[in-house]
Amino acid sequence: LTCASSAITGAGTIACTVTLAAAAPGSGLTVNLASNYSPVTVPSNVTVAAGASSATFTATVAAVYNPLTVTLAASAGNVSQTYAISLIPPALSSLTCASGSIAGAGTDVCTVALTAGAGGSGLKVWVGASNPAAFTLPETVMVAAGASRATFTAAAVGTVTQTVTLTAFSYKVTQTYAVNLTATALSSLTCASSSIAGAGADACAVTLTAPAPGSGLRAILRSNNSAVIVPASVEVAGGATTASFTATIAAVSTTQNATITATANGVLANAVLQLNTQVASLSVNSSSIAFGDVDLDTPATQTLILTSSGTAPVSVGAASVTGAGFTVTGASFPLNLNPNQTATLEITFAPNTAGGATGSLALATNCSMGALAVSLSGTGVEPTYSVDLTWAAPADSADPVAGYNIYRAIGGSTSYQRLNSNVDDVPGYTDNTAANGTSYNYYVTSVDAEGNESAPSNLFTAAIP
Repeated sequence: LTCASSAITGAGTIACTVTLAAAAPGSGLTVNLASNYSPVTVPSNVTVAAGASSATFTATVAAVYNPLTVTLAASAGNVSQTYAISLIPPALSSLTCASGSIAGAGTDVCTVALTAGAGGSGLKVWVGASNPAAFTLPETVMVAAGASRATFTAAAVGTVTQTVTLTAFSYKVTQTYAVNLTATALSSLTCASSSIAGAGADACAVTLTAPAPGSGLRAILRSNNSAVIVPASVEVAGGATTASFTATIAAVSTTQNATITATANGVLANAVLQLNTQVASLSVNSSSIAFGDVDLDTPATQTLILTSSGTAPVSVGAASVTGAGFTVTGASFPLNLNPNQTATLEITFAPNTAGGATGSLALATNCSMGALAVSLSGTGVEPTYSVDLTWAAPADSADPVAGYNIYRAIGGSTSYQRLNSNVDDVPGYTDNTAANGTSYNYYVTSVDAEGNESAPSNLFTAAIP
């Protein structure tokens, strides 16, 4: 009786062979098989075929927890043969982690490996750390039946920089793995704005090199300038890498700097703010307003937009206008504008005499530049008027109509004058010589080819404004 191997680690199978002293008889020969321990099972028998001198069978091996020698027996007639197989239990072969270094409150995935697949109920592995306070670990890891490895998570607390040795133990075998831990520390202190004019607030934040430990990490805050007030501390929550706070800033009379510092675990970070004085400044959307030609006694209006473009409120004490026909409306004075606030003025030009006109708008302000001036210009022109006349052609005329004559007289007068120099051949006419403030009467006559005129049409009266 022989087998392919006399030793096996963990679970598996072994091919075994029974051999006869001579060829089996015509009916073959049955050989009985047995195993003295249950971790190794064999068939109850194997038949050597007629004329053959050997036959093979398979021995099935289950994993054991302790070394064991199992004896297989084969018997036929009064002859027995045995074969010893050494069973070697699966053992820890290694403990490894995905990374040998963890920054802050981080995690690492670790693996325990066996020399062979675990037995039918699996294999329990105990794990621990040389500094239990530095790691959160499971107490045990179970390698499933038939598996040769299992993973677990090692969670670092991240409060102290150190090297911690992880240990895995099972059935007298110990494996170790060293992990370097880097404590969470301050990385930076930043603020949204590094330059602030006047009073206000700035959004600031502390940032860590790695996630804060589960209990969080507190940074102590200080300001070296009484114009900048910060909280006494700021807490970075467990697992987070940043925390925000607000710096409250008072107005200053001279430009100066302020330094905000944050300290945690002996590491210091700072941010420098430039504090600027407030400056009042006023801007307009146009430094000159040109109205162009404007009919007499017909007001034209344009808008002027004032913007407080500095960092301090602007006060416009008064708005004064020079130049005939120019006026300003739209706001009452004094006019106060906060930074970025706007106001709209309406500038009107209403000429009552023909010709060019110039002027200016002066705005008295509290800005360092003093008064702000806007130039004004426009031209008054006499309005022009026209009268459009249309009529219906005669419905019945003995002679064909060749054209029409148009006559006009000033209202109240019977002295009509012909307006067209040549006979008009269409039933319409535009009088472009009308003057404002005058009333006119119009009539039309039709003319035949020989120049004979009809009687006057009905009168039409037009009153020019």
